[in-house]
Amino acid sequence: MPRIEDAEGVDPTAPAPTHRESRGSLPIPGDISGNTVEVPATRSSISDAAQFMHNLSFAPSSRDRRASRNSFGTSLPIPRSPRVSRLSSVVTRDVSRDILASQVQDMSKEKVAAAKNMAFAFDIDGVLAHGNHAIPQAKEALKMLNGDNELGIKIPYILLTNGGGKTEEARCAQLTEVLDCPISTDQFIQSHTPMQALAEYYETVLVLGGEGQKIREVAENYGFKNVIHPKDIQAWDPTVSPWSTLTEEEKAEAKPRDFSQVKFDAILVFADSRDYQTDMQLIMDLLLADDGKLLTRAKDPVASRIPIYFSQGDLLMPTDHKGPPRLTQGLFRISIEAQYKALTGVDLERVVYGKPERATYTYADEVLKSWMEEIHNENKLPENIYMVGDNPASDICGGNMHGWNTCLVRTGVFQGGDNDDNNPANFGVFPNVLEAVKAAVRKELGQEFKFKWNPKVNPVLHSENASAVE
Repeated sequence: MPRIEDAEGVDPTAPAPTHRESRGSLPIPGDISGNTVEVPATRSSISDAAQFMHNLSFAPSSRDRRASRNSFGTSLPIPRSPRVSRLSSVVTRDVSRDILASQVQDMSKEKVAAAKNMAFAFDIDGVLAHGNHAIPQAKEALKMLNGDNELGIKIPYILLTNGGGKTEEARCAQLTEVLDCPISTDQFIQSHTPMQALAEYYETVLVLGGEGQKIREVAENYGFKNVIHPKDIQAWDPTVSPWSTLTEEEKAEAKPRDFSQVKFDAILVFADSRDYQTDMQLIMDLLLADDGKLLTRAKDPVASRIPIYFSQGDLLMPTDHKGPPRLTQGLFRISIEAQYKALTGVDLERVVYGKPERATYTYADEVLKSWMEEIHNENKLPENIYMVGDNPASDICGGNMHGWNTCLVRTGVFQGGDNDDNNPANFGVFPNVLEAVKAAVRKELGQEFKFKWNPKVNPVLHSENASAVE
């Protein structure tokens, strides 16, 4: 894995080196198949942690140009192109309405061009929904972007979340029901979606997080050949976790074998842990093991350490809880870092995907281009992209560093003043997603743009106000 000493001077269009340049970098082999792209990370914050334990995990800040939580500028592999959707969703179309909308669009070519030259990237939790409950304004915003506007045109958007734990198909089906509008896997990126690229590098992996063992299906769908869940190891040897006991359901789902004969290639934390003590213990066992072999201890754990990946770095997340946001995977990662440093005296090299990492936003660009081709038959990236999020340290920081317009909403993590001090939204702060969308659309399509489709519009009599709601 290459090191990038200071990514502020790195040309993002230049191909990343694929050979391992130093002993201390993470052992990711070169890409042989050509199916992945390595995206250089920006300057790391962990490399500043030599003196103080609490410096291990500074929050990213676009103000200080700390956009990466990754170890010493480690590159992040991402898929070379978006995956092919396995979700064949049937969308009911109103053919007569589509014909009418097409006629209206033919007579409003400047607005149509502007509509196709803008797009949105939405965070989910705290922006579109709280848990399984939609934020009311989100339904109206998505309905408008799906064509309920004066042109009857679809304005492209993707969902870009640091959530995870299920397959993209399962999550999109859930969101389709919650948001009351069709969400395709082709417009959806969750924290571990870009991590499918790692299947090109690693065969035997310990995969952690999420409810039950759903995460096993996720990893297998990504192409990992030998996916091992912590409960598999616990079923093989219950003593690995002194204070945890398997339920009957966990025993039935587990796939135990003699793991003392298995060499693990990498550790992948795909989602929030549901059993901290077992997951932390097994992660430490493997990080300190001799070349990824359980029941061993390496003489030099740094030299023989297998790589560990986290799907995202958020410390807080909004939930159904009425009080402050809840702690999430970032806390788990910080705990792992602290444990490793306490046991070895050195910083843990690790890779973090998700927002605000450049790899996730680079992948989002590719997904947006593909979605543009899907809905408008134009494989290009719109010039005016708006990131709407509630978390300054991930949504806004990443959007700012990637050159997007950023909108901060007050329905999730952010509950501050006029704007966030460390990661201020460059387009503004809004009470909810609908107000953010309206402001962006008015900027691009004009202050008088109507946010409702008029079924009585007559293209023959088309004028400036012909499509206004009566």
